[in-house]
Amino acid sequence: MKFGISIALTVIVSFAAGLYLPFWSAGLVAFLVSVFIYQKPGMAYLMGFTSIFLLWGALVLWIDAQNDSILSQRMASLFPLGGSSALIILITAIVGAIVGGLSALSGSFLRRYYDEWKELEEQRYTSGY
Repeated sequence: MKFGISIALTVIVSFAAGLYLPFWSAGLVAFLVSVFIYQKPGMAYLMGFTSIFLLWGALVLWIDAQNDSILSQRMASLFPLGGSSALIILITAIVGAIVGGLSALSGSFLRRYYDEWKELEEQRYTSGY
């Protein structure tokens, strides 16, 4: 349940943030969602990867459809992709997904560290140190 909510929240907030902030705001959103909705690190990475992959893939497909694939075909001709616009779209989505996954993983580790620190402080307080 938390996984699905985290994906939906990351996609929606990243889209809204992308309207006003730079492209890397998607990573920041994935980080913050992982901090506030705790998941195990592996699931947090998968959440960030999946949500940003879906968002960037959909956005790139939409932008590509707006210009009849002219830009993506020209970009694909610069790389050894055989002029395939589908591959350049896939690569773009994967790059964003890796950024989102690593950001969410970092957020999960920060949350874990904070929870352990808080628990140690409570033990220290109750033990009299």
